[in-house]
Amino acid sequence: MDTQRKLELLADASRYDLSCACGTKDGDHRRRGPDGMWLYPVSLPSGGVSIMLKTLLSNSCINDCRYCPLRNDQDVRRCSLTPEEIATVFMDYVRQRKVVGLFLSSGVSRSPDYTMDRMTGVAWILRRRYRYRGYIHLKVIPGASDAAIETALSLASAVSLNVEAPKPSAFAALSKTKDYDRHIVQPIKLISRLTSRGNQFAGVKQTTQFIVGAADESDSDIVRATFGLYRRLGLSRVYFSAYQRGLGDPSLPGEQNRTLEPEQMFTREHRLYQADFLLRQYKWDIQDILFDADGKLPLGVDPKQRWAELHPEFFPVRVLSAGRDELLRVPGLGPTTAKRILQSRRQGGIRSLADVGMRGKRLANAKKYTVME
Repeated sequence: MDTQRKLELLADASRYDLSCACGTKDGDHRRRGPDGMWLYPVSLPSGGVSIMLKTLLSNSCINDCRYCPLRNDQDVRRCSLTPEEIATVFMDYVRQRKVVGLFLSSGVSRSPDYTMDRMTGVAWILRRRYRYRGYIHLKVIPGASDAAIETALSLASAVSLNVEAPKPSAFAALSKTKDYDRHIVQPIKLISRLTSRGNQFAGVKQTTQFIVGAADESDSDIVRATFGLYRRLGLSRVYFSAYQRGLGDPSLPGEQNRTLEPEQMFTREHRLYQADFLLRQYKWDIQDILFDADGKLPLGVDPKQRWAELHPEFFPVRVLSAGRDELLRVPGLGPTTAKRILQSRRQGGIRSLADVGMRGKRLANAKKYTVME
């Protein structure tokens, strides 16, 4: 295959890894470019969002990740790009102003460090040969050495290592060739130390991703693990990818347990993103996220609405005197609206929630939990 055909194949294969961008808003989602490449939104250090090219270096893999259609026992058309090929194509995109960044991942060819060497080779060419100073996100391969991880951090704007599962028992159902503590937990902790304030690679962002529904994990398991990744290890983002039935090993728990329809699986993913937003943006505590007796987030109601329904003693919130944290407990009121309310109060008053731009269902819902006093 020529370079363009390989890039098309590998860019398409990269869609199974969502750890650079996916979320609850339309602007968070990936899209195809006119030439078939996957383009992803990325938050820029200076603020705002632009577009990133995403591809694999290779779809060959020695690992047995049972949820992955590219695992080692599958009959898949395999190919690889050289670091020079990716760097050349990417810089051509940059010159045409199609993208501002690169997300590079790979199947594990030969060994984790061999693969990491080729991936960091791409970043080295871009940084040193082309003097590219833009956004580069590198996937860290499970099992990579500390030295390989440090090299990636020296070249990347952001890195990610997929945690995949929230606990060892769930992880064991997904892979027999990877060790949860040695290959996942310890490297994530190392990256957190190296990128923390005052350390050598401070400023490099770290993200991760859970595979939702392939194993037997509960929503409670995932949300509690997410809370720890934010609070104890300082990750920038946690992503959630609903397992897509039919892509993985038929004996996976997610293939055997069919209590949720495919659309419900994506609703479950959406509820996890909503809980993540409450932890990350609202700074809610883990006790504020409410689960049923089986550790599940209700599919029919978002976590914030659920909290409000079960805490009637907290309401009504007094719009004209409540603080930001109190306002953010009101269904329908987000950080932007809360900020507008506080600004309007300082600038001369507010007569109704409609004065700060609330309309329709959001306004009607918020009125149930507030009073204008």
